[in-house]
Amino acid sequence: MKDSSILTNEKLEKLLNDGEGFTIEFKKCKDTLPASVFETVCSFSNRYGGFILLGVDDSGKVLGVEPSAVQKIKKDFINTLNNPNKIRPSLFLNLEEYEYEEKRILWVYVPVNSDVEFCDGKVFDRNGEADQDITKSVDLVANLYNRKSHDFYERTLFPYATLDHLRLDLIPKVKQLVQIRNILHPWKDMDAMEIFKSAGLYEDNLITGKKGFNLAAILLFGKDTAIQSCLPAYKTDGIFRDKNPDRYDDRLIVETNLIESYERLMGFVQKHTDDRFFLIDNLATSVRDKIAREVVVNTLVHREYSSAYPAKLIITRDKLYTENWNRSTKFGRLTPDNFTPYPKNPIIAKFFMELGMADTLGSGVRNLYKFSKIYSGTEPILEEGDVFKTTVLLDDVQKRKNREVDGEINGDTFTENTETSQKIIKTVEKNCGENPNTVEKNCGESSDTVKKLLSAMCENPFVTQQQLMQITGLSRRGVEWQLKHLKEKNIIRRVGADKGGHWEIIQATENGDK
Repeated sequence: MKDSSILTNEKLEKLLNDGEGFTIEFKKCKDTLPASVFETVCSFSNRYGGFILLGVDDSGKVLGVEPSAVQKIKKDFINTLNNPNKIRPSLFLNLEEYEYEEKRILWVYVPVNSDVEFCDGKVFDRNGEADQDITKSVDLVANLYNRKSHDFYERTLFPYATLDHLRLDLIPKVKQLVQIRNILHPWKDMDAMEIFKSAGLYEDNLITGKKGFNLAAILLFGKDTAIQSCLPAYKTDGIFRDKNPDRYDDRLIVETNLIESYERLMGFVQKHTDDRFFLIDNLATSVRDKIAREVVVNTLVHREYSSAYPAKLIITRDKLYTENWNRSTKFGRLTPDNFTPYPKNPIIAKFFMELGMADTLGSGVRNLYKFSKIYSGTEPILEEGDVFKTTVLLDDVQKRKNREVDGEINGDTFTENTETSQKIIKTVEKNCGENPNTVEKNCGESSDTVKKLLSAMCENPFVTQQQLMQITGLSRRGVEWQLKHLKEKNIIRRVGADKGGHWEIIQATENGDK
């Protein structure tokens, strides 16, 4: 089975049938989070990673979690993972909900961490289906440190690096960013050295006796000269090509720390791509910035820094694509269904999450698929291999004509002067008719209301029922009735789940001008 950051009935049943082992753990959980779950989180993080299913007994029988307790359990899970007295270093994981046979389970995929993970001051490793406390075994702990130090290049120590080699002027910015997400963030009262230790950027290995700043610290905070000394080939090459594919119209070579590299690359993408705002969760959202964020973060956070291969971010008139060297776990195209979250640089990734520049592990692929469809109506292409490639189509003239509806779609205004809106009009006339009695019989509302519904779906296939209520002025029941009726008339269809899926207009997309 291929582990995935998205659970389906088929994958869940495979986990239940396989039973507990090195990468699967079941926990009974009715209304209280079991304390032992954190020992499993620790052992999975120290070994191969794995799935934890709450609401399942040891035999694989689904018992379910009390629905009224779900939110409290999820909150307790997050709070405990961020408690340094319980889990160290902190992990950024969320429990997800899943309905199975009318019972609710909670699940989480725990990735491998580059740091040795501690729970209650103890080190746990996974041994079969058990979480083994190896704290007092010098050999086992030494093997664990050795395994992790060889797996993650970001943990390479530079014993002669000092605070003088780091950009301490970035500390106030870091404190400001973390407090935007959490006003009580513990870093707000720490000095620079305390932050470095808390973030895993300064290591004091009690097994080997080695201590010092690691490569992650140099990349995140290093002065440019220090970065070039430790990593001579380090740079990210931003290129914009407008018409001539053999030359560039603008170029940005970034050789500074990752915090400022993120800001410069985001600015480069914003400079050379169109911004488009969509109503998402009742907020006007720059989908372009959402896409740029995921692409830039992937380029900086998930590349293999042991290679001299230069990372590239290239923008043309119709696409945005990146290339960076990769320590691959598989080859081929990645999709939300076959993607296994695997941290390439967990220390750097966690730091970006603290700053609010990245989300939980695995969310980037889902976000790129979601926002690319909204932005250009196409799916991104993510290719795993020795070189990781990301391609996001931006636009072309024909796609823009088919996608955009001139004027505001807000329940008051609808301009019928584009190809898409003309198809919608024909769809409404064909299926609802122009006679008021026919409209009421076949569509239940005025043709204007139906046009507004269909136009909103064209503009944003991920539009929610709440947003449709605002656009049409209908009640929730009215919107639900309209959607049901339009689906029965084979005018629209729902693709994917109720949550996370999207709308398609069958007549407008398939029948054209018939």
